[in-house]
Amino acid sequence: MLSWDDYYKDEAELAQKEQRARELRQQQSQTEAAARKQAAQAQQTAAAQVARETSAPQNGAQTAERSFDAAVAAHQATVESETQTATAAARPAAGNGQSEVPDEVVNQDVLQQAIEGLQDLDVQTGEAELGEWTERVTVDDKQMINCRADLNQLVPFKYDWAWQKYLDGCANHWMPQEINMNADIALWKGREGLTADERLIVKRNLGFFATADSLVANNLVLAIYRLITNPECRQYILRQAFEEAIHTHAYQYCIESLGMDEGEIFNMYHEIPSVAKKASWGLKYTHELSDPNFTTGTPETDKALLKNLIAFYCCLEGIFFYCGFTQILSMGRRNKMTGTSEQFQYILRDESMHLNFGIDMINQIKLENPHLWDDQMRQDTTQMILEATQLEIEYARDTMPRGVLGMNAVMMEEYLQFIANRRLAQVGLPEQFKGVKNPFPWMSEIMDLRKEKNFFETRVIEYQTGGALSWD
Repeated sequence: MLSWDDYYKDEAELAQKEQRARELRQQQSQTEAAARKQAAQAQQTAAAQVARETSAPQNGAQTAERSFDAAVAAHQATVESETQTATAAARPAAGNGQSEVPDEVVNQDVLQQAIEGLQDLDVQTGEAELGEWTERVTVDDKQMINCRADLNQLVPFKYDWAWQKYLDGCANHWMPQEINMNADIALWKGREGLTADERLIVKRNLGFFATADSLVANNLVLAIYRLITNPECRQYILRQAFEEAIHTHAYQYCIESLGMDEGEIFNMYHEIPSVAKKASWGLKYTHELSDPNFTTGTPETDKALLKNLIAFYCCLEGIFFYCGFTQILSMGRRNKMTGTSEQFQYILRDESMHLNFGIDMINQIKLENPHLWDDQMRQDTTQMILEATQLEIEYARDTMPRGVLGMNAVMMEEYLQFIANRRLAQVGLPEQFKGVKNPFPWMSEIMDLRKEKNFFETRVIEYQTGGALSWD
C-alpha cells in the first residue's frame, strides 16, 4: 500500500518534472526566436547589398549576376539559420544529463536511403524462389504431403474437415485460471482428504502430462507443421500447438496451486520408469523428423513421417493419455479434486479433437499415397499400437497397485485393449483383442462434454494458489 510519505514524495517529483519541462519549453522558444531574428537580419543585409549594387552604374550583365549572387547568399543564410534552430532544439538539455528530444525529428538522409533501397527491389528474385508456387492454386493442386502448390494460399479448401476442426477448436477456447482450485487446495492440504493411493495417482499423472504435452507441441512445431503441405491442415496444427501450450499451463497451474514440489513433478518423465518409458517411446519417432535437413519426397522419408503421425496421434494422444484421464476424472465423479478434474475434462475434449484430426490426416495420406500403406507399414503400425498399449498397461499397474476409485489395474487393462481396438479400426487395421468391452462407459459421456454445460457456472472470479493460503 502507498504511504502518505510516498504520496507526497511522488507529488514533489512530479512537480519538479513539470517545472523542468516548462523551463525546457521556454529555452526552446528563446532559441527559436533568436534564430528567426538572425535570419531576418541576414535577409535585410542581403537586400541592402542588392539595392546598393543595383543603384551603381554597371552594365546589365554585371547587375544580374550580382543580384543573383546576393539572392543565393540570402537563401544560404536562411538555411543556415533554420539548421541552427533545429540543431538547438534537438540538443540534449544540460543539467540533469537526460536527453529532451522534440516530438518528431526526422532524419531525411536515412529516409532517403530507405527510398533508394526499395528502388533496387527485384520481385523476380522472390518469384524465382517460389518456383512453381507463383500460379494461382486450384483444389486439384493441393495434397497432404509433397505438394508444390503455394502454401500461403489458404483457399480454395480441399479438406473442409480440417478447416471445420480449426473453427471448432477456436470455439472451444478456455484458460486454466478460469477454473476454481480452492476445493482442491483444501482437500490436498487436509490431513485426511485423500488416501496415499489417491495422492500417488494425482502426482503421477501431473508428472506425466506436464511434460507429455510439451513433447507433443515440440513435435508439431519442429516436425509436423514443416512437413505437412496443406494450408488448412497447417491452420489447425497451429491451433493444436496453442492448445498444447494451454494444457501444459493447466498442469503447471494445478501443481502450483496444490503447492507441489515442481522439480519432483516435472522430472518424473525421466526419473519414474513407467513415465520415462512412455516419453522415450514417443521421442524415438520424432528424433529424425526434427532435424531441419529432413525432407519428404521418397518412400522411406514419407513412411517416416507417417509413422511419426501414427506414434503421436494414435498412440501418444490416443492411448497414453487414457489411463490418467480415467483416473483423474473418476476422482471428479466422486467429488474429489473437482478443479483438477474439470481441467482434465477440457483437456480431454481438446485431445479428442486432436486425435480425430490426426487420424483423418493419416487416412488422407494413405489415400493419396497408397504405395506407402504396404504390408510392412501395416505390420509396423499394428506393432506400434500394441507396444503403446502395453506401456500404458504397465503405467496403470504402477499407479494403481491396489484397487482405488472404483477401478483397478485389471479393469484398466481391458479398457486400454478396448481403446487399442478402436485405434486399429480407425486406420483400417483388424482388431487384436477379441471380445473386450468398455468397463468405463461414463468416459464416453465426458468426452462428449459441451463447454456451455457447466463451465461458466464454475468460473473463478478471484484466483488464489496454495502459496497464498495459510493452513493450520
